[in-house]
This record gives sequence, structure tokens and C-alpha cells, in this order.
Amino acid sequence: MSIASGSRTRQRPAPEERPAPATDTPPQASGTPSATGTPAPATGTPSPSGTGEPAAVLPTASSRPRPPGPSVLPRVLRAALTGATKSAAIVALLLAWELAPRFGLVDRTFLPPFSEVAQAWWGLVANGQLADNARASLVRSFSGFGIAVAVSVPLGLLIGWYRPVADLLNPLLQVFLNTAALALLPVFVLLLGIGETSKISLVVYACAWPILFNTISAVRTVDPTLLRLARSMDLSAPRLFQKVILPASVPTIFTGIRLAGAVSIVVLVAAEMIGAKAGLGYLINASQYNFAIPQMYAGIVTISVIGVAFNQLLVAVEKRLSSWRVPATR
Repeated sequence: MSIASGSRTRQRPAPEERPAPATDTPPQASGTPSATGTPAPATGTPSPSGTGEPAAVLPTASSRPRPPGPSVLPRVLRAALTGATKSAAIVALLLAWELAPRFGLVDRTFLPPFSEVAQAWWGLVANGQLADNARASLVRSFSGFGIAVAVSVPLGLLIGWYRPVADLLNPLLQVFLNTAALALLPVFVLLLGIGETSKISLVVYACAWPILFNTISAVRTVDPTLLRLARSMDLSAPRLFQKVILPASVPTIFTGIRLAGAVSIVVLVAAEMIGAKAGLGYLINASQYNFAIPQMYAGIVTISVIGVAFNQLLVAVEKRLSSWRVPATR
């Protein structure tokens, strides 16, 4: 017996804690007093004896073990499978190139196996001819390509933004667009001579039109909603170009730039075949005249590799400049 707070109470021995048996009784609501006067926990099963014994706590989602994350091996295998899929067509082409002459399907005098072409390519690398000719071609190609980009992109933005200017110049631009660059090669040689100036000018002419027309199209196809929102914010014309027109036009402009990159190499090689003393076009033409067929194909393969590498470089620059775009989901 003990007296506490002026009232007589009986001391009851503390019950032994034991796990509550699993029952189908619904859990007691939070805040409901137990037999001892203390609120029962909100989770778990109430004690069947009503003595206030602690209820069993149900497992929650946070207490469950998480499944292990993906290992590195599947990702490596997936990357290897993707690379093999992308290069399968090229490998098949090289294999057919190697086997067709050896099995007599084509005359190996005019189409030697790829292994012989690779040996000839390595010989050109060793004696320095390939490096000298490739350097001459790249200087001409990149010079003309850079001038075309520097001139055509601002001019295309101007023509695309001001419709009266576009209506005035469009007939003349269509005439030049449909005039082949190689058809004007004799004109460039007559006016500018047979030196470097005529070749670079021809590359500029050939590269300017894809960039110019794609830039004009890019400006005209900007989302009108973006333009209305920008004007509602009272943006000035320079800020409108910087924040809306240029970012929205980047993908289409780079489509024209990539086309111009391919055109610059093709047109230059054709020009070097006609009148040049150095360059990949000159190397291919001289090898044909000397009947050095493996060296001729080595020059052709070099041009293809340079074109693919240049295109991948432009793709990387485009991704860098348009990183704000949301990638398309498949």
C-alpha cells in the first residue's frame, strides 16, 4: 500500500515484456488510452490483455532492404554491344573489300584488297607524302569553310529577320544556289588564277549557300509563342536575338554547317584534281596517272576519314551550343 497525491492506490507489479501474438484485430487508433492510462502507439497490434504491453511494430517501406544497384558489368556489355552495332556495317564493308578481290569476284588490279591499301597508306604516312598533301587540303578547306560560316550566318539572320530584304534577294539567291560550284571552276581560275585564291574562293562559294538558306529557314521557323512572350517582356531587339532567336536557330543552322563541311572537302578535292601541285585530290590524280592503285585508294580512304571526323566535331559543337534542349524520348 502507498499513498500518492492524497489518494490510495495499489502498486501493481510490472508486467513482463513479451512479443505480442499476431492477430487479425485492426490496429488501435492513435491517441486512444490503454488500460494503464497511456496512449497506445499508432502502429502495431494492441495487447490482447489490455495491460498496456508494447505492441509489435509493423515493418515499413524504409526498413525493407533495398535491391542492389546495377553492376558495372551490364553497362560495359551494353556499351560494347552499342559500339559493335554501330560499326557492324563498316566492318562488313571492309571484309567484303578484302575478300572480293581474293576470291576473284572483282579484278584485284583495279580493286586491290583492303590489306594492300592499308600497306600503301602506311607507306605514304612513313615517307611524309600523306601528311604534306593532307595539310595542304585541310588549310584550303578550313579557310574557305570558316569564311563561309563567318559571312553566311550573319547574312542569313539579317535576311530571315527582315522579310522585305528576303523578298528582294530571294530570286538572286535561288539563281546562285542552283549553279553548281564545279561549273564555275574555270571562271574562278580565269579571274583569280590557278593558285590558292581560286581554290579557297571556290570552297567559299560552295559552302555559303547551304549555311545561308538554313540560317534563313531557322529564323523564319522560330516558335511564334516564344517571340510573343519575349515581346511581352519588353525585350530589346539585341536581347531578343541573343535570348530567343539564336538559341532556337542553332539546330537548323548547324544542319547547314554540317552540309557545308561535307561540301567543302568534296569541292576542294575536285578542284585539286584539275589544277594543283599538292593536296589529297592531287595525290589521287597523280596515283591514277602512275597506275599506283593502292595509293589512290589510300587517298580516298583518307578523305573519307577526314570527312567523318570533321562531321563528328561539328556534332559535338552543336550539342555544346544546344545543351538547353530537352532530349527527345523514344
